[in-house]
Amino acid sequence: MKVLITGGAGFLGQRLARDLLARGALRKTVGNGGAPEPITELVLLDTTPAQAPDDARVRVETGDVADRALLERLIDTDTAVVFHLAAILSAEAEAEFDLGLHINLDGTRALLEVCRARGHCPRLVFTSSVAVYGGDLPEEVQDDTALDPQSSYGVQKAMAELLIGDYSRRGFVDGRVLRLPTVAVRPGRPSGAASSFASGIVREALNGETAVCPVSGATAIWLLSPRKAVQCLVTASEIEGEALGTRRIVNLPGVSTTVDEMIEELSKFGGAKAVARVDWAPDEVIERIVSSWPARWNDARAKKLGFTGDASFHAIVKVYVEDELPWAEKKRA
Repeated sequence: MKVLITGGAGFLGQRLARDLLARGALRKTVGNGGAPEPITELVLLDTTPAQAPDDARVRVETGDVADRALLERLIDTDTAVVFHLAAILSAEAEAEFDLGLHINLDGTRALLEVCRARGHCPRLVFTSSVAVYGGDLPEEVQDDTALDPQSSYGVQKAMAELLIGDYSRRGFVDGRVLRLPTVAVRPGRPSGAASSFASGIVREALNGETAVCPVSGATAIWLLSPRKAVQCLVTASEIEGEALGTRRIVNLPGVSTTVDEMIEELSKFGGAKAVARVDWAPDEVIERIVSSWPARWNDARAKKLGFTGDASFHAIVKVYVEDELPWAEKKRA
């Protein structure tokens, strides 16, 4: 089985790649009686070279996901699963309108068109976002709540969702769209996401750096840890299309918390010194974007399909400490 990850150099792409290599196989029940099929090639595509383990199955490619000629070279009839993670994130897509359209919409359509041209209907796992929602939302968003994105990023993700649904209906791809909560805590440096502060509050503060918070303490946000996000991506790739039916979109489980509650949890891991490193610096643009997103949605369908989320924000921070700060875990023990 050949697998392609777009955005393969990103933090989720890198974690997904490591997970797939460790698993060694994916379950694709069509035509093989339900047995997992070995992953023989894993292609990591991004604009910068992905850091890849020394593994003969891995192939690193650099280039533009909207470059059809590149995609035609990478995708063939052996490509059984495509994880489409490449994206220009929320704040950057708002600031760079043309770039956001190019990657988030044109890139998705180019990918779909190449899959269509190959004629073998690969499984396509696409990461969408809470940002497709907006406006006057109920306390808990339902599966049938109307989309009303309040950012260019949200609009681009919503358009891509519709395209994937139609290409799946026509039998060009076997699509599954995962609406991700904000994924935190991300390692590394701040990203171009409007929600980057949700990771920074923990990441920077526990690493002895200033953590900038551009929103109020009452701001509520829907979160999922990187570990659970990767598990959900793998789960999505192994679900039978019949289980999804005509609705290829799944609102993934998450944890609803406010920034004030996040700070309270931060104090449990880093004490008063960590909390003091949070610099409250209001940003009206970021506040507007993040406040337009749902703080909670109904995830009953996702759980019925086998997706799982984190138990609490405390559990999310604990995952970060375990995965990224082993020294902190030892100190706490």
